[in-house]
Amino acid sequence: MKKIHFLLAAATIALAGCQQAGGDGKDAKQAEASTARTAKLGELAPLFKTEGALAGKPFDLDLAEQLRKGPLVLYFFPKVFTSGCTAEAHEFAERSADFAKLGASVIGMSADSPEELAKFSREACRDKFAVARATPEIMEAYDVKMPALEMTNRTSFVIGADGRIAFIHSDLDYKDHVKLAYAAVQKLHDAPRP
Repeated sequence: MKKIHFLLAAATIALAGCQQAGGDGKDAKQAEASTARTAKLGELAPLFKTEGALAGKPFDLDLAEQLRKGPLVLYFFPKVFTSGCTAEAHEFAERSADFAKLGASVIGMSADSPEELAKFSREACRDKFAVARATPEIMEAYDVKMPALEMTNRTSFVIGADGRIAFIHSDLDYKDHVKLAYAAVQKLHDAPRP
């Protein structure tokens, strides 16, 4: 009985409509993460490579390469096509030009399959930003794995072009993620340069 209560509590954490993402067993071959440490504010972000999609087209995401282009909002979300995750993606899509004006890119991350992410990148992200697969190694490195579920918490990171984590916000309610991430990117943009 205790086990059932624990599993029900863990499922409740997933919030309305979030379901467990299925894996295909190819994680170790298709993605890698530097997991020697967990992501912390002010420290270098753990680097990784994984599969992603932009406008429905697959691509290989290399975080180190992405950071050479400028600051990055790396946001983790539990499950594609659930109400909160879709609303958050729509809001990031609507603000993508604002982030771009500050030199920042946006990438969403979840444990969903590459096929699901490709469809989500077209329909929910409105072809405005990329989404990529959060492998178990990436979830561990960023400390975003939900207890007892193979899915991520809703956590947003802002990573500076120097690779350091400038902002972390973790809350299963999607409503403040875009606003707070934008404020963090604005702060990075306005900061005096050495």
